[in-house]
Amino acid sequence: MNALDLLLNRVSYNKLIYPAPQGEQLNNILQAGCNVPDHGGLTPWRFIVFKDESLKDLGEIFAEAAEQEQAADEQVTKAKNMPLRAPMIIAVIAKLTSDHKVPESEQLIAAGCSVQAMQMAAVAQGFQGIWRTGAYAYHPHVTKQLNLADNEEIVGYLYLGTADGEVPTKQRPSAENFVQYW
Repeated sequence: MNALDLLLNRVSYNKLIYPAPQGEQLNNILQAGCNVPDHGGLTPWRFIVFKDESLKDLGEIFAEAAEQEQAADEQVTKAKNMPLRAPMIIAVIAKLTSDHKVPESEQLIAAGCSVQAMQMAAVAQGFQGIWRTGAYAYHPHVTKQLNLADNEEIVGYLYLGTADGEVPTKQRPSAENFVQYW
């Protein structure tokens, strides 16, 4: 796939089925996540890959978080099933180093770039995906169960798989509406 076509025509797509990336395809995706701009060489990211049975484990963690919020039964069930919407999820964790010349905000942005790069690598190899966050990216129970350190936070969950059907095109705003030349 031509890189410019990829960047200009990328869309997030949430109707995902098996197969998920594996082997060299998955390694390419993870490597793309490590090849992003990294001011200071801090590598302020790490990844947790969920697939197969571990998707159910993640769903249990989400359901427990919903129960802690005293959510209605249907909301707990919804939380439990969220990870089952794709055959693979990569949780992207920002590892923030305080008291460094590189501000934490830049470190967080670098981890966000990892998500974008991994999604692009997936699409370039014929897969599709969507970057999700939501309440379970910030819930203390989830961060505890995923063993996040005090200086870590979830940047997002990258849901990956094969497109179920044709991926629609999306009308995009023109760049000229967002640019000022000084």
